[in-house]
Amino acid sequence: MQFSKSPLDVNDQINLLRQKGLIINDVTQTTNYLSNINYYRFRKYLYSFQNNQQPNRPIIVGTTFDQVIDLYFFDKSLRELVARALQDVEVALRAQVINHFSLTYGSHWYEDANLYQNTRHFNRDMNTIAREISRSSETFILHYKRTYTQPMNPPAWMTFEIISFGLFSKIYENLRNSPEKRQVARHFGLPVIVLISWMHTFSYVRNVCAHHSRLWNRQLVSAPRLPRRPRMQWLYQTPSNPRTPYVILSAILYMLNTIDPQHQWKQDLKNLMTNSNVSLSDMGFPQNWASEPLWQ
Repeated sequence: MQFSKSPLDVNDQINLLRQKGLIINDVTQTTNYLSNINYYRFRKYLYSFQNNQQPNRPIIVGTTFDQVIDLYFFDKSLRELVARALQDVEVALRAQVINHFSLTYGSHWYEDANLYQNTRHFNRDMNTIAREISRSSETFILHYKRTYTQPMNPPAWMTFEIISFGLFSKIYENLRNSPEKRQVARHFGLPVIVLISWMHTFSYVRNVCAHHSRLWNRQLVSAPRLPRRPRMQWLYQTPSNPRTPYVILSAILYMLNTIDPQHQWKQDLKNLMTNSNVSLSDMGFPQNWASEPLWQ
């Protein structure tokens, strides 16, 4: 089928929204919002206010533009909170891997194929590392290149500061089962297999936040593993759907409790949810979530 939709200017977008049944009380303010927020991005949040059981998906009677834009800004604030938390999680994970493996295997351990399970994945990741080093403009990378001729690449504590979180998680997964690999997971009170799963999930969510994509009711393509006997406080009630933001946020909270027990992130997140009219059930939060010790 040939795509035939024509682009609409802001005035036409407003008229279309009104035709669909959206109440717009302040045209000037709405024009300003839609001039700075892509209509297609805005439409993603309108979906929750539609009767999606009907073919033409009419907007629920009484829905206002303000309700939809409030959900948009809630999601924006949620992404900012999650991105802030994942920064601390990512830095802590990198530090643990760098410290444990460097102290045991030396400065350039990550280039030793004998430490990895899958040679093809190792070669793939080393090629990616080489590309990321070659295009890096970090001062410490440029200094290494000017100062040293061997080894060609910088040591782990430099290299692992510039590679992507996604690549970092793949490298950790491909490492052979070793005391060092287990020590990293043990530091966070998790089995290795669970930590690997969480690292992939965190990398995915981090990219969602970085690209300003919808997070508040997103369903993950693959669910993170749930720990059975974690060292720190986890959820008593097994989530009915482990692919929801509730599970992601719980995993982030678990990691932060390990990294910095005095953090304020949980309270900041609770404040955001308390001061909004967003349906927490759409985020996967069960009715009794507030009674979970993890969230108290």
